[in-house]
Amino acid sequence: MLTRVAAGGLLLSSLWIAGCSDEQPAAPTAPYDEAQARQVVSHYGELALAVYSDALSEARALQSAIDALLAQPDEATLAAARDAWRAARVPYMQTEVFRFGNRVVDEWEGQVNAWPLDEGLIDYVDDDYQAVMGNPGARANIIASESLTIGEQRLDLSDLNGELLASLNELGGSEVNVATGYHAIEFLLWGQDLNGTEAGAGQRPATDFATGAEATGGHNARRRAYLQAVTNLLIADLEFMVAQWQPGAENYRAELEADAVKNGLRKMLFGMGSLSLGELAGERMKVALAAHSPEDEHDCFSDNTHFSHFYNGKGIRNVYLGEYQRVNGDTVSGPSLSDLVAARDTAADRALKQELTASEAALQGLVDSAANGTHFDQLIAPGNAEGAALINGAIEALVQQTGGIEKAALVLDIQALNPDTADHQF
Repeated sequence: MLTRVAAGGLLLSSLWIAGCSDEQPAAPTAPYDEAQARQVVSHYGELALAVYSDALSEARALQSAIDALLAQPDEATLAAARDAWRAARVPYMQTEVFRFGNRVVDEWEGQVNAWPLDEGLIDYVDDDYQAVMGNPGARANIIASESLTIGEQRLDLSDLNGELLASLNELGGSEVNVATGYHAIEFLLWGQDLNGTEAGAGQRPATDFATGAEATGGHNARRRAYLQAVTNLLIADLEFMVAQWQPGAENYRAELEADAVKNGLRKMLFGMGSLSLGELAGERMKVALAAHSPEDEHDCFSDNTHFSHFYNGKGIRNVYLGEYQRVNGDTVSGPSLSDLVAARDTAADRALKQELTASEAALQGLVDSAANGTHFDQLIAPGNAEGAALINGAIEALVQQTGGIEKAALVLDIQALNPDTADHQF
């Protein structure tokens, strides 16, 4: 009976008193400690600085290996340059989680890592090369050409420098005209992969960079100049991005840390979800598998795609846990999204950690397959049911993980995260 009275007369009386009071209702409290959340966003900047700094240092090592190749072109120096390129990909692929949600990264990324590319824009290709239909630059062969005419525009290509090469990206409005970045360097070091969905990567000979009687490929002085220019541009691009994440400067990091903390958390979670779903599960895996197209695999000249996918996944995990293992073995760690979520909902945090572990294991399956002789371009071959199952398992793990990221966002009262799907249905 007391309950009924309280629910009736006593409740109405209390509402009347509250309505006459001068006191304002308390504002809803955030589901996280504001100061701690600011530390999480600040540490996100530290992670970005560490991983971009490693990408820069490894790119400089690549530059040194390329200098050695050009000084003495032989199979040993070419192999060393290829190894340096692979090593440079390890930290860079862990940076891509910062692309989505951070304008300065997204606007910059195309010059650094755009793919797939119509390699006929850059250098000689096989007579049977299947270019993208309607691409005016598909057989431009910059290395063999002092000039290029597109429509009514005549371009002077005599001086192969970084500024010129950057201006040729998306030539004629085609996104597959990629003249700069990691994949342009990859093509120059490996050449075309003519194996389709069979075993084998590109087999460019070191003599393509020679200057004496043993030289092959033609136009070797320009090929050497192109490789130097595109590598120098990569270094300059990475130096720019490292500067954007330095503390105590007027840069993007300062802008991020000055913004509302909730916006910073949203960018972190949006970057994780978008790389997980639309980019990695969709553009980089689902598209290549559906089309059975090695041209659509990420590192298609070197057959390094398995590692690119694995380290993309590692980057997502890094941001959630606030951890990154540097190339020298040191670990950067600090306040994390996981800390914030666990303080509010231990089950959601535990579930997402399990999903991150499951997706890492699924991507490790691609690495193990390559170690056993079956690379990504073989896994996507028509009729390879076992390969398709391995890739689809990784896609499904990434989809499940993205759902966990969205749940973690809701725990932090970040509504409608809407990670980018790249128009894919899963």
